[in-house]
Amino acid sequence: MPRPPVLISQRGHASENQKVLSLTFRHFAVSQTIPMAIPSSTKQFAVVTGASSGIGLELAKQFAQHDFDVLIAADGDGINAAARELEALGAKVESVQVDLASHDGVHKLQSAIQSSGRPVDAIALNAGIGVSGPFAETDLSQELQMVNLNVVSTLHLAKYIVKDMVARHAGRILFTASIAGTMPTPYEAVYGATKAFVRSLSQSLREELKDSGVSVTALMPGATETNFFHRAGADDTKLGASEKDDPAEVAKEGYEALMAGKDHVVAGSFKNKLQAAAGYALPDPLVLCI
Repeated sequence: MPRPPVLISQRGHASENQKVLSLTFRHFAVSQTIPMAIPSSTKQFAVVTGASSGIGLELAKQFAQHDFDVLIAADGDGINAAARELEALGAKVESVQVDLASHDGVHKLQSAIQSSGRPVDAIALNAGIGVSGPFAETDLSQELQMVNLNVVSTLHLAKYIVKDMVARHAGRILFTASIAGTMPTPYEAVYGATKAFVRSLSQSLREELKDSGVSVTALMPGATETNFFHRAGADDTKLGASEKDDPAEVAKEGYEALMAGKDHVVAGSFKNKLQAAAGYALPDPLVLCI
């Protein structure tokens, strides 16, 4: 390899041509050591939490089928199988196995989003669990874990994402609430309260951000055929044993409402829509009779 020009003598003198050559050589050397940032994908980028199964996985599929790359997060091993399923749809997928009920888990997901180096075009804040049973008998630690996941992590991630989207004047946020957030929910008292929080947060942010370029939508499903009722210990309840909606259809309705910039969508059966409407209009005791 040719020896680089030695342009400055021991006495510190250099010709004008040598100075130019020196600057050129130094620029070349620096450019060789700093890699240029080359976008790895021209697709839009979406984040979906609670994406290992159920509505979350189906939402991730909707994004993948509509030319998004996706970052998915959940707390179980199923997130890796979900990633493979999404990759088969042609999306670039990153999976993060993380417990969002903990602050460390939320920070881990935030770090993964930052490390992607990509702006978040859409996020579905979907992660959630339920606890079922008489309030006097349910386990407080389980209910606090549910509050941490359904409420605290949703708030934490929304705060982080909203700031970024507002700075860019662009973005879409989908909150998975529930028709349970519109009515009393005996034997799921704390779960219903968490979903009322999510619904209220979603609609309040929508009003705050209406002129920012950021749209906010609430997805409000009813009983859906997922492992939710099993995890909540509600398999033998009237609702747990009832006919349920297809999570793929619920997710499709949620995705379409998000992309259309709608305030909210009551997804699934006509009964869900009737119950949600009653929750807005009727006294609470009457809503429970529907």
